[in-house]
Amino acid sequence: MFQRPIAFTFLLAVSLCSAQQNLFVQRCAVCHGEGAGGTDRGPALVGNRRMRTRSSVDIANIIRKGTPGGMPPFALPEAEVSAIAEYVRSLNANAFDSKPAGDAAAGERFFFGPGKCASCHSVGGRGGHSGPDLSDIARQSTLAELEQSLTDPSARIAPGYTVVDATLNDGRELRGFARSRGSHDLQLQTLDGALHLLADTEYRAIRTEEASLMPPLRATPDELRDLLAWLSRLGGASGPLTGATPEPSPTEFDAILRPKTGDWGTYYGNLSGNRYSPLDQINAGNVKRLQLRWIYPIPYQPLETTPLVFDGMMYVTGPNQVFALDARSGREIWRYVRPRTPAGTIAGDAANGANRGVALLGDRVFFATDNAHMICLHRLTGALLWDVFMPETPQHYGATAAPLVVGGLVISGIAGGDEGIRGFIGAWKAATGKLAWRFWTVPNPGEPGSATWSGKAVEGRGGATWLTGTYDPETGLLYWPTGNPFPDTDGSERSGDNLYTNCDLALDPQTGQLRWYFQFTPHDLHDWDAVQPPVLLDADYQGAARKLLLHANRNGYLYVLDRTNGKFLFGKPFVKKLTWSSGLDATGRPILTPNNETKAGEVRTCPPVRGATNWYSPAFSPLTNFYYVMVVEDCGLYHQAQQGGFGFLDNPKDPGMKYLRALNIETGAIAWEIPQVGPPERNYSGVLATAGGIVFYGESSGGFAAVDARTGATLWHLEAGTIWKASPMTYTVEGRQYVTIAGGANILTFALPEN
Repeated sequence: MFQRPIAFTFLLAVSLCSAQQNLFVQRCAVCHGEGAGGTDRGPALVGNRRMRTRSSVDIANIIRKGTPGGMPPFALPEAEVSAIAEYVRSLNANAFDSKPAGDAAAGERFFFGPGKCASCHSVGGRGGHSGPDLSDIARQSTLAELEQSLTDPSARIAPGYTVVDATLNDGRELRGFARSRGSHDLQLQTLDGALHLLADTEYRAIRTEEASLMPPLRATPDELRDLLAWLSRLGGASGPLTGATPEPSPTEFDAILRPKTGDWGTYYGNLSGNRYSPLDQINAGNVKRLQLRWIYPIPYQPLETTPLVFDGMMYVTGPNQVFALDARSGREIWRYVRPRTPAGTIAGDAANGANRGVALLGDRVFFATDNAHMICLHRLTGALLWDVFMPETPQHYGATAAPLVVGGLVISGIAGGDEGIRGFIGAWKAATGKLAWRFWTVPNPGEPGSATWSGKAVEGRGGATWLTGTYDPETGLLYWPTGNPFPDTDGSERSGDNLYTNCDLALDPQTGQLRWYFQFTPHDLHDWDAVQPPVLLDADYQGAARKLLLHANRNGYLYVLDRTNGKFLFGKPFVKKLTWSSGLDATGRPILTPNNETKAGEVRTCPPVRGATNWYSPAFSPLTNFYYVMVVEDCGLYHQAQQGGFGFLDNPKDPGMKYLRALNIETGAIAWEIPQVGPPERNYSGVLATAGGIVFYGESSGGFAAVDARTGATLWHLEAGTIWKASPMTYTVEGRQYVTIAGGANILTFALPEN
């Protein structure tokens, strides 16, 4: 075989590198400088820690697509894009690319054994958490930096691990890591692992220590070589990562089941799904004094996340991103980011970047990625503890929901029902990520419910589960809403009711066994999935004390069920424009009209495909006995189709309108309503009701408002000029109440003035 001389190969490599450099100078130097050292128009790309973690493919995608609010996209020939990406990658060679010599297995044994590195540091979920996680340290550092961090730690102190001594106003001294710090606040993790979130009004002096707390490595030359060889292979999890973290204690779940006053520990604030808060420091009498306190930007919009707050720390999400913040100041403490899934692999909202939040349990944070991985992070550091793929097989599965914790299990559903996947709800063990059970929302032939499907549409069939469910410890049941069948608006090859689509399911949370179901829209032809929050409450209803489940459904009806057995108690339209059904029978089954049928030609039907309401959260106030729901009065055009069989009306004489409505759950009557100014599709804000007699919500015109819960009178508003696709929440830190909502690309937090 012909082989090129070594000299020729070297000259060819130099020539290629030179060509790449020349291309970079031509295309990129105007912003990033000829030597890639950066200018006032663009950041440095040489020695860039973020670039070290990115592959050539990632860099090429940035060139093609640009960055949010930063670099514009460039339509360059593919050969030029690849060449520039390779050159930028070469400027940031990391330890992972170096592959130094040594016995990596021996290095791993030294790390977890005599070297005692794991007493402070973790890798792949193993080890301690008082120091930085090292799972992807090889992609963050050069080989020389890695060695210096071991032999001379004080020369390379990791961000967030500078040692400081803080003197508090009461004379106490705190020593630990400055995990983050601003001009007016300090996030201090003491050496016992506790996190102290301090405002400048609470301390009088901060002294920074120059030395690292980590001593220089004591090892033989061979041990150092082997340790470097192993550390240089730590490029982050490239596949499923199963952990062996401690089993959660009952007290950890108890903090979610009965949250401390002022914490917001689940997606809805409580396991009942009702966004009602007992906090009343902000009330109808003083809410007019509410002020914006801080803003935290996330590079994605519009955000759909609901922040969680536990022990003064806030957790928010973007697409494949989790951020831990000081809930009082908004200061970032840590962030976890992984690349978004390439286009074409997943579809729908997950592909667009939608994510609605995390779940918490003790020191664990649970998060679903866009491509349906459930991951577990350490609450104080963001270290990845375990990572599992939620589906059985790869399809167009995605995930957008905030998970739900019940006992020692983390439970979630999946997105992608409009792409023909088969829906399921899954539960994974919080300690390891091992699958505990899976409930399929579309049964296989021969299984209960399978007789409700007849025809050729046997693959996939929908039934996605893309919203967080609720849980009742008294009945011991888990309640989860399910999506529409597939094909969307063509039921000719899926005759029957199509169970268990468009349902609320009641499951045993420990086994996943079905206890009861209620189907709102049998044989759905309009994409009116039932993926709206099932709200649980106890109330005197129809002359008896009952355990209720409230569900304002996308099909236009308000349903009241007995949540112990699924019995239908009451149902009535909560919209005036409803043409597909003339009412509900005694069991809650809809009485259909001709408008329910889809045909080859268009049929005008109300509500429209977005529904009379959608996934945004409602709330029920025990102070008023009103159920607060964002409602759309509109109609749409439907035709028979496998996918996308709907259109939108644009009638200026009868435009679509959105309302915030207060409903009487005994009668279904509208107690009051607030018409929204602006297009209904721009506003997916949910609502928050509080013991202060207030309902908070985002206005279609872009404002954030507080209204009187009894009358609907507007008490306060802020013109934010943003699109809302999230629901508000509230919490307290150090006795002060805050209200937070994600709007556009920002987390916005409000409070009353301190004086």
